[in-house]
Amino acid sequence: MPTLQTGLAAAAVLVAVLAIRAHYLEDRQHWQVYAFKPLATLLILALALSLSPARPDYQWAIAAGLLLSTAGDVFLMLPRDRFVAGLASFLLAHLCYLRAFSIEVPFGAGLLLWLPFFAAGGMVVALVWPGLKPALRGPVVVYVIVIAAMAGQATGRWYASGSAVALAAAVGAGLFVVSDAVLAIDRFRWPFRAARAVTLATYWAAQLLIAISVSAG
Repeated sequence: MPTLQTGLAAAAVLVAVLAIRAHYLEDRQHWQVYAFKPLATLLILALALSLSPARPDYQWAIAAGLLLSTAGDVFLMLPRDRFVAGLASFLLAHLCYLRAFSIEVPFGAGLLLWLPFFAAGGMVVALVWPGLKPALRGPVVVYVIVIAAMAGQATGRWYASGSAVALAAAVGAGLFVVSDAVLAIDRFRWPFRAARAVTLATYWAAQLLIAISVSAG
């Protein structure tokens, strides 16, 4: 990547590390979380917009997904619980990514490759189901279906094209599934101290790889 893109990627990684660290500060300096968490995703958005794309429509779909993800970051870090608003923001982000991954290959490409993601999603839903409020069960199921389809489509796209940027998107989509699975298990079933670090590290790695996939190569 050129110097600008390398700088944006490095800045995003640094800010992401600071955001993760801020979540574990004993004196609870929430301002650091509020500053660094959305900034990390916005830097990744800037990276996606700075790249020379093979398809401008792909770039704009990814950029829209990153912008919606930033909104989701903000909702999930607010003092009052905005989980449903955050879930809706990320649901729309995944629909943008699904649209992007369906531009060059048909929707449903490599359909068999979707199965592991739906199986993993089903297992996570079954695991957290007892801890979900009845009002959340429907939205969570819809969200899992959409993110599984997004990851499956990204993988099918890579299988069809074999390109490095398609691989980056596929790995990023898979990491997004891992991030959300850990978040769900921590929030609704078995809370554990390392969950925030694992969730955020895989989340920003996912977003960074998806952003890099904008590049024409």
